[in-house]
Amino acid sequence: MSADPNKLGIFVTSPQHMSHLVGIAKAAVRAGKKVMVFFTFKSVHLTKSPDFVTLANLCDIEDIAICADSYTCEGYDPEKDIPQGLTARQMRTQAYHGAVLDECGKYLVL
Repeated sequence: MSADPNKLGIFVTSPQHMSHLVGIAKAAVRAGKKVMVFFTFKSVHLTKSPDFVTLANLCDIEDIAICADSYTCEGYDPEKDIPQGLTARQMRTQAYHGAVLDECGKYLVL
């Protein structure tokens, strides 16, 4: 699959800047772009933010994911503690990050 210039991939590692993440996603959607987001490392704590549901609603369900291993390492249960706005299918591996790189014409790391 080749990179789609109308998709923005966002790789989130930092537990900061949720307002920037939501703002970037909103701007991309307003510009007619699809957004794919992958949370890993300490950023999984952002899934507990009240703004997380807003972000989840900006993405197609298959275009937002959380690294299940990072979620577990940070003390959350990836089977019983699914963040609001997601399903168990959004608890993924780093292979999803590879898909983001492959599918998205633009890529941002936060």
